Amino acid sequence: MKRGAARLLRRLLFAVLVLAIVLYTVFPFYWAVVSSLKSGAALYTVEFLPASPSLDNYVAVFRGQPFGRNILNSVLVAGSVALVSLALAASAAFALGRVSFRGRATLLVVILGVSMFPQVAVLSGLFELIRALGLYNNLLGLSLSYLIFTLPFTVWVLTTFIRELPIELEEAAVIDGATPWIMLTRIFLPLMGPALATTGLLAFIAAWNEFLFALTFTLTDEMRTVPVAIALITGSSRFELPWGRIMAASIVVTVPLILLVLVFQRRIVSGLTAGAVKG
Repeated sequence: MKRGAARLLRRLLFAVLVLAIVLYTVFPFYWAVVSSLKSGAALYTVEFLPASPSLDNYVAVFRGQPFGRNILNSVLVAGSVALVSLALAASAAFALGRVSFRGRATLLVVILGVSMFPQVAVLSGLFELIRALGLYNNLLGLSLSYLIFTLPFTVWVLTTFIRELPIELEEAAVIDGATPWIMLTRIFLPLMGPALATTGLLAFIAAWNEFLFALTFTLTDEMRTVPVAIALITGSSRFELPWGRIMAASIVVTVPLILLVLVFQRRIVSGLTAGAVKG
């Protein structure tokens, strides 16, 4: 009886802990949704459900600024960064994970070291580079600058993953006369689907949420991405804080990320090398 009661108590405490974590992580998003449906003095009242919900804040976000263009800018920049990072990282990971050459460990450490620098430390030098290339206030300049923090991460993750793939796959391909490019594109890439989905999604989210480079390297409203556009939302007067519109804009740009995670969830949790080697 005592053992059963102790087991029941542990399960109850675990359920309470899980519930507390869920509330802690989900409640801010829920409160943002509730706030986005309020306006005026209702924003400063505590209501778990708005008494008079309205979509005026969502309409005002798109009417007061080119927010649709800002979303498109973020999609183009984040998508291009994720694709380029995966393309470069996949080939680099194959070389670092499967090819033995002098200085491989040092190169991996250097790649990791690049990602340790804070953005503000490289901001001035990168600004001069972007301006010299004529990419200031250009989406291509943002995509190029974002590779600084997405590429080292994707290279490290894919290198670790490709090292875990069975060596028998590579040996069989060598016996059949496959070139390194054939091994990468026809053997390893199909097996790297879950890793590619995970790293690509994280790179996309990092580029989507980036603020400092986007604020520094863009000038006009039409070239800004959504984090900067949200930060620059202003009220009708300098003393008014448009919380409703800010919350509405935040919800609009957060929902696509949630949908992406839900879409790629099955791919992420699927078997990594299930069925790769038989016998």
